[in-house]
Amino acid sequence: MSMESSPSEQQQTVKLWQKFFSASSETDYYRNWLSLQCHIVPQARQAILVLRQDKGVAPIAQWPAVVEDPQQFSSLFEQVLEERCGLIDPLPEAGCYQMAYPLIIDGEISVILALEVRVPREEVLHQIMRQLQWGIGWLELFFRRRQVVENATVLTRLQKAVDLLAAAFGADNFHSATTAFVSELAVAMQCERVSLGFAHNRSIRLEAVSHSSHFNDKMNLSRAIVQAMEEAIIQRKEIVYPPETKAELSILREHEQLARLQNNSCIASFPLYHHERYIGVLSCERPEGENFSQDDLDYFRAVVALVTPALELLEKQERPLIKKMGDAARQQLRRLFGPRYVGRKLIAALFLGAVVFCTFAKGEYRLTAQTELEAMVRRAVVAPYDGYIDQAPARAGDVVDAGALLCTLDDRDLRLERLAHLSQRAQLERQHQNAVAKYDRAQATIINARLEQATAELRLVEAKLSRSQLSAPFAGLLVSGDLSQRLGGAVDKGEILFEVTPLSGYRVILQVDERWIEDVRVGQLGKLVLASRPESLYPFTISQITPLTASEDGRTFFRVEAKLDTIDSGLRPGMEGIGKISIDRRLLISIWTRELREWLRLFFWRWMP
Repeated sequence: MSMESSPSEQQQTVKLWQKFFSASSETDYYRNWLSLQCHIVPQARQAILVLRQDKGVAPIAQWPAVVEDPQQFSSLFEQVLEERCGLIDPLPEAGCYQMAYPLIIDGEISVILALEVRVPREEVLHQIMRQLQWGIGWLELFFRRRQVVENATVLTRLQKAVDLLAAAFGADNFHSATTAFVSELAVAMQCERVSLGFAHNRSIRLEAVSHSSHFNDKMNLSRAIVQAMEEAIIQRKEIVYPPETKAELSILREHEQLARLQNNSCIASFPLYHHERYIGVLSCERPEGENFSQDDLDYFRAVVALVTPALELLEKQERPLIKKMGDAARQQLRRLFGPRYVGRKLIAALFLGAVVFCTFAKGEYRLTAQTELEAMVRRAVVAPYDGYIDQAPARAGDVVDAGALLCTLDDRDLRLERLAHLSQRAQLERQHQNAVAKYDRAQATIINARLEQATAELRLVEAKLSRSQLSAPFAGLLVSGDLSQRLGGAVDKGEILFEVTPLSGYRVILQVDERWIEDVRVGQLGKLVLASRPESLYPFTISQITPLTASEDGRTFFRVEAKLDTIDSGLRPGMEGIGKISIDRRLLISIWTRELREWLRLFFWRWMP
């Protein structure tokens, strides 16, 4: 690139700038801009400008007018789209290169400029790339201006549509609002007539006609308008008559008939689509020769997009309550049995499965109760006489054998008392012998009576001595009694010193709630799990129901006794756990909701008059 240029080149540059600034169309703008860039870059041999589209790129200008092979830039375009930056690719011919630079607007590639150049040295490539960066700014300016114009047009169109809706929908009821809406729209868009129809039971009912608060549905004109609306609904598309292009595939019979009835008027019908269904049609008519422009159609589309939700809401609000309920039910059924709404279908399937399960599924009904393990026999070991504790080798919790020593009482006083009774008995025996030898019968009888009394007292003392050592009456477990802290202490006659239970017999005590005692019968089976042995399961059989209640922790229960079917060495009296009594087989829903149903009965009984 040379900084100096001849007068002829300057004149040509001025002409190119004039043609660029005076471009009358978008195509001329692109073509003149590309010619100007290739003139500024004299090393350019050929160039092409492409526009980014959804399915790739499309050429919009090329220089010269006929490019040798436009496909040669395709790989370069793909590389630019992937890397999103300017690229230089050398060609096999010496000094020839392909260059490309993208225009990125709002994070998206809009156009790509590609050209083939021949340069004497590689340093010139950087100057050319810089020129492309400067030149492509004109395209960005063009895109930005066009975007501003489009946004302003859309904003103006939406503002007019909102003003129209605000003026029309200030009415109190649906009929007044729709009549005001179509009348305002007819005036704003210079239409001869604007009609609004709503879908009811798979047909269209004419709801409002511009500049007419009352109309006859049976008139030929009204029927023709409705049939044209139904034609648009059936085809699910906008219909413009006469069509803009002959190649447009649409059925226009009803629209053509309406146009003939109105002396060949122009008609445009717009279906109202909301919540995945067509709720009505807006039909606009103009006199012959006043066709709808593209801006007019865009305005109608904007109005339809804004008015459809409001119209549907107004129409629903004025429906009778029965119809609202029916519509809601039909909508839910469509969502349930129609496409989409997978979550709703899954919930319905789960609910149906739960209903079937609760209707037919049965299970074993078992009554749960707090349980305590008691020994079958509980033998007390009591003090045989008033005395003092001498030894106490056993205490509560010990497992003892039959005859095992539990404790001994101090027998020193008894031994002394025994010696005194022995001495007294020997003295009386001598006195009795002397009385017999003297043939003194009266004295012998008296002494004999005293001798028998002394013998009886001696036997009593010896009996106490024999019971000074307390032993276990049978093999078992000491459940109470610990005299190790009372050595030398006094005990009273009849005082319970120990309690012994056998390890071969237990009974289960179940605390059955008074609400469910009527379900319990003697002979029913059950299972027990103890808190200290949760891994073991003990079967039992109900043996007795005590007809007396007890209260504990604010609840009333009956004491039910059961007999264990199996006994092992790990059981001990006093163990607690949870017992379940097998009652019968019932519906699972009845088992799970029993407490709730009984509570509700009591609640309503309490508050009902």
